[in-house]
Amino acid sequence: MSALENHWGAAVPSASPTAQSIEVMIRDIASTDVSVLLVGESGTGKDIYAHQIHRLSGERPGRWKKIVCATAEAKHLQTELQDFCHAQANLTGTPQVFFDGVEELDQPCQKILLAFLPDGEIRGEESKLRARVICSATRHPEKEVASGKFRRELYFRINGVCLQLPPLRERKEDVASLMNYFLKKHAEELKKKIPELQPETLDALREYQWPGNIRELENIARKIVLTGNPESAVSDLSRMPAAERETIHFEPLASLKLESRAASRQRERELILQALQRTKWNRKRAARELQISYKSLLYKIKQIETPGFAK
Repeated sequence: MSALENHWGAAVPSASPTAQSIEVMIRDIASTDVSVLLVGESGTGKDIYAHQIHRLSGERPGRWKKIVCATAEAKHLQTELQDFCHAQANLTGTPQVFFDGVEELDQPCQKILLAFLPDGEIRGEESKLRARVICSATRHPEKEVASGKFRRELYFRINGVCLQLPPLRERKEDVASLMNYFLKKHAEELKKKIPELQPETLDALREYQWPGNIRELENIARKIVLTGNPESAVSDLSRMPAAERETIHFEPLASLKLESRAASRQRERELILQALQRTKWNRKRAARELQISYKSLLYKIKQIETPGFAK
């Protein structure tokens, strides 16, 4: 099942191994209450995957609330969270709050969110955010922590499981199926005939770097349906300013990306081991030291799969 199924109403199979592994991970974690951090470029489908986690969270998913962090102000955010907390007693299922663009929260807003999370500064269970927290970010909060822009303790709280969403240029296997899906979708909406793409047109779509990712691909599909001229719509892609093309093609080496991710995982492993050693392998105390939930720690231990960890 593709993550596109819930958001757009029809299944779109993913041929990309990376996308397939993300969808498997989502099915595994959806029924838990572990916090989730979705990181990816603009247009990679963070909202889509967040909704998929919510939809798969149970037979009767709880209330869904989205907060756009780029426009959040401290006073308004506090009021929203207070209202949500007061309504929790009457909510069915597991409520879920989606913080879209969490790295955009300013320091006052970060402090407020941290206070409402379990083990935060606000006293009284009725004032705690008893909901699954899902966050998305275009810039990885870990880098924002290093620069002092994002609170370290908040990062640990929201990073129960981190899913790195690949840009479309790294999942070219899915371009044709996504394009065909969007062509059908918009043809039905606009009551037009579904355009037929020539092999050379599909080749051009696969060769394009898609700086706007899935969102840009959908816009091109809509344009093709409206104009009925696929070749003209696709030729517009090649007229992108040279400076933008250079930016798109300047990609870090894949090996450097892998090394960076491996280093991050290794550092996380070291921190978990140190906390467990300090607490004499008391995992609940270790979770408190690391400022993450007990379930998040158990999940991370399972991911590490180190022989030295107690089962």
